[in-house]
Amino acid sequence: MGLNWSSSKVLVTGGASFIGSTIVDKLLERGAASVRVVDDFSSGVRTNIRQQVEAGDVELVEGDLRDPDVAEKSVQGVDSIFHLAADHGGRGYVDLHQYDCSTNFGLDATLFGTALKAEVERITFASSGCIYPLYLQGDVNEILYLTEDKAGPPYDPDGLYGMAKLAGELTLQALAREQGMKTASCRYFTVYGPRGVENHAVIAMIARAFLRQDPFEVWGNGEQIRNWTYVDDIAEGTILASEKIEDGTAINLGTMERVRVIDAVHSVCEMAGHDPEIRLDPDKPTGPMNRVADNSLAKRLLDWEPQTLFAEGLRKTYDWYVANKRPEDVSAIFDFMLTGRGKAAPVAAEKR
Repeated sequence: MGLNWSSSKVLVTGGASFIGSTIVDKLLERGAASVRVVDDFSSGVRTNIRQQVEAGDVELVEGDLRDPDVAEKSVQGVDSIFHLAADHGGRGYVDLHQYDCSTNFGLDATLFGTALKAEVERITFASSGCIYPLYLQGDVNEILYLTEDKAGPPYDPDGLYGMAKLAGELTLQALAREQGMKTASCRYFTVYGPRGVENHAVIAMIARAFLRQDPFEVWGNGEQIRNWTYVDDIAEGTILASEKIEDGTAINLGTMERVRVIDAVHSVCEMAGHDPEIRLDPDKPTGPMNRVADNSLAKRLLDWEPQTLFAEGLRKTYDWYVANKRPEDVSAIFDFMLTGRGKAAPVAAEKR
């Protein structure tokens, strides 16, 4: 096993997203022979890859992978695929847009079938902690670490988004077993970091502080426990999975730090020098109460573990946001982004 990136032609689907573009950067650092990105920019951001495209380091295919013609064009001549494209968003989006998330079944099937026909050697899939049974994640007082075997059966994923991710994993396992394709799935846990967008919790918190919102609204009772994982660690783990896993094995990529939502809010407000009234809203989408990965399998198979603790990553993310955003632009999109995704909203211009 192992990959020589200098002779590998790579496709990153959803490569203009904040995670996808970080993977693109790391592939270029590794000297990949060629990198192609396909993105429909429904949530990806052009500035994330503009410099690489203009320099000729990245080939861009703009289009929707649910279109078979786009899928066929994207996989042509490719050795390896990192599949991140999906209809997705933050908690407000995946709870309130179940039909949109269901279209991921078709997107994944189209890509996988087209890749098989084109004799693509390997696919590494961006899965999610949303595949884990909700019935396991209700007690905040339980010290729970989700190991890969807890995925099921019995299956009880988090909505149609989680169900589609689970179906993608199972399909890739079948492709490895029955067709000899090299596959791997990476279960991402609450990713945050530079280039993130406001429909995800950490960026939404930072945006509220940036806008000096008072009262400062927190969805749920604030007791929800998460293991926010820094984007660079996620990207590194995904590439290692492509290098070291071939049989469809699914692994958790997540820190084992347990952080309450309300504690993250206080940290953000302290960074911003903002002391608002905190207003809890238990009627808003909150997701499971207790979701934290066990990452011991990734340590064993990939020699991977997160390098960035939450306090450090939060500071990096906050500093990036403040340096790159203007309050008037964030204010124009913020309410929409809490439950939507990028295409229908005005784009928040960056300072540079």
